[in-house]
Amino acid sequence: MRVLFLNDTSLISGAERCLLDLLGALDETVQPLVACPRGPLSRAVARLGVEVIPTRGMTGSLRLHPVHTPRALAQLGVAAAALRRLAARRRIDVIHANTLRAGLVAAATRRLGGPPLAAFIHDALPVSRAALLTGRAIGSQASVLFANSAYSADRFGLSEEDRRRRVVFNPIDLAAFDQDLHDRAAARVRLDLRPDDLVLAVVGQITPWKGQRDAIEILDALRRGHPAARLLVVGDAKFVARATRYDNRAYLAELRELTFDRGLEPHVRWLGDRADVPAIMSAVDILLVPSWEEPFGRVVVEGMAMGCLVAATAIGGPAEVISDGVDGLLLAPRAPERWAEAIDSMVRDPEVMRAIRRAAATHVGRFDPARFAAALVAGYRAAAA
Repeated sequence: MRVLFLNDTSLISGAERCLLDLLGALDETVQPLVACPRGPLSRAVARLGVEVIPTRGMTGSLRLHPVHTPRALAQLGVAAAALRRLAARRRIDVIHANTLRAGLVAAATRRLGGPPLAAFIHDALPVSRAALLTGRAIGSQASVLFANSAYSADRFGLSEEDRRRRVVFNPIDLAAFDQDLHDRAAARVRLDLRPDDLVLAVVGQITPWKGQRDAIEILDALRRGHPAARLLVVGDAKFVARATRYDNRAYLAELRELTFDRGLEPHVRWLGDRADVPAIMSAVDILLVPSWEEPFGRVVVEGMAMGCLVAATAIGGPAEVISDGVDGLLLAPRAPERWAEAIDSMVRDPEVMRAIRRAAATHVGRFDPARFAAALVAGYRAAAA
């Protein structure tokens, strides 16, 4: 089966990491071809030995704009026509759209007589007219709709009775996120952390909905009773196009200003984008995922695999992965004082905290990439049938 994997950007975030894990786990029954812009993703795909067809990137966001929206629609039409020609030339059986913008292009391609569409929903659509139109455009043409959580599927408007709906949790690289491969003490030395520091971390793209501001405020509140608390901020403001929903560069500047104003500069480490996230997590006691909402939360599973105490938002995918108080903590977002109180309670009861961390590490086998790939291949076969 020939499957074309379409991605609208070459920047690597959660959806792209998921795609790379999938490509590395596909069996010989699938002949993959990836279409994406040149950049980090195309280079990573090439390293896997998968052919890449360079495409142009797309701009636009899930908000209507008098300039950006018409421009994005024009780009979409051109991209759909080009994709239709590529699919015919390479005799593609199914197009896997890995992002919402890719889904719009593939849906338009399907309208032009292109191959069946299997769309993967990695995002929880906001409540807006643009989001509603996006969901309808993709949903009207998709033969199969994968979602990384029931929450994402519901927000997309997919009912549980819709036969096209397939909830498939994102995988993680279990070989990389393995506690036994990393020396905790050595990792702390490399990060200039003391053995007795209480190390918190927030990992992900720098953008308001990911809640890095709350992470800083959690640290501030927690340090009142735990002066050895430190925070690692891992990630950068990746998505900075003018059409992007948030001004992520300005948000990063606000975070740094907040850190200065609270007198936290010596206690916050800005690590930027890192390739050694497993090693960093091995040094971490508590992983914070304070997003306003989280479609799935790949970092949640990565933190669990590395034996962190994961404190995550109760809105979205984490609630489908974590059993509160058993293998992690679930907390309402935008309540940093409440998060600090919950973490303080855990730190003051180290036996309970250790038990939760141990339980978390034993529950991650279900996120194996081979299992994920098998579920998607079954969906491709259904789409092509």
